[in-house]
Amino acid sequence: MQENNHSNDQSAKKKVLPKRIILVRHGESEGNLDTSAYSKIPDYKIPLTEGGRAQSRLAGSHLRDLISGNGSCPDWRVYFYVSPYERTRSTLREIGKSISKKRVIGVREECRIREQDFGNFQVEERMKAIKETREKFGRFFYRFPEGESAADVFDRVSSFFESLWRDIDLNRIHKDPSQDLNLIIISHGLASRVFLMKWFKWTVDQFERLNNLGNCEFRVMELGRGGDYSLAINHTDEEMMEWGLSPDMIQDQKWRITGNKADWNNHCTWYLKSFFDDLDSEDDVESNRYSFPKKYSFPKK
Repeated sequence: MQENNHSNDQSAKKKVLPKRIILVRHGESEGNLDTSAYSKIPDYKIPLTEGGRAQSRLAGSHLRDLISGNGSCPDWRVYFYVSPYERTRSTLREIGKSISKKRVIGVREECRIREQDFGNFQVEERMKAIKETREKFGRFFYRFPEGESAADVFDRVSSFFESLWRDIDLNRIHKDPSQDLNLIIISHGLASRVFLMKWFKWTVDQFERLNNLGNCEFRVMELGRGGDYSLAINHTDEEMMEWGLSPDMIQDQKWRITGNKADWNNHCTWYLKSFFDDLDSEDDVESNRYSFPKKYSFPKK
């Protein structure tokens, strides 16, 4: 009897991964339509347009069809993480009109997936000049005056990752393993790209080539047979190429459908080559060994 109880306890503690993690950018906002809005309204209060609300309702319908398998999957649930901004919360409200509340396990407002901070009120002409400078400097490391860089967003999204994995590891949001759980993260364009960068270990150079998500566009990461998540299950090569993924990155997404996570380093030789010269043998290493000049001596401690 005790052995059976121990076995039940162990199975209850077993980590159950979500079937999908879906990143959704908010619908069209007043700021997307007219950038002068940012000079009069705080960024976090910028509302959706009527078109943005319609986009969000349509996205909700598409999401429901996706996660229900167009009705073929009877037992699915969703858990939402949402940025605290007005436009993301409104997007969630409109998406929610397509999903029965009995399907919603929970929702959490998450400040760490908020929009990149561009400063306070944004003067239109000044911001135009600043963004031109950012293109010259590099989008990832350029920090807006009184605001954030994409690298800063990366740091807080990384902190969110730790909380997300604790929720998954401790089964806080997935009580019934028989149900397909879908995590839907309603956020912003840059935060979503940084999330993908962190998840798939993309380099800064690869990030710089990514294109932004359109309003209410979403990226679906689905769990593959090898225990890893992939964009290639629900998205075509053409789509991923339009997003800015290179052929190597697309091939990696395909490998993740069936590949074992533990074998990733062996599979992704192209990733290693982005950091090292192509030295195939010990002889190559020996021939490149650096010899210090005779007069050179290491500094004494």
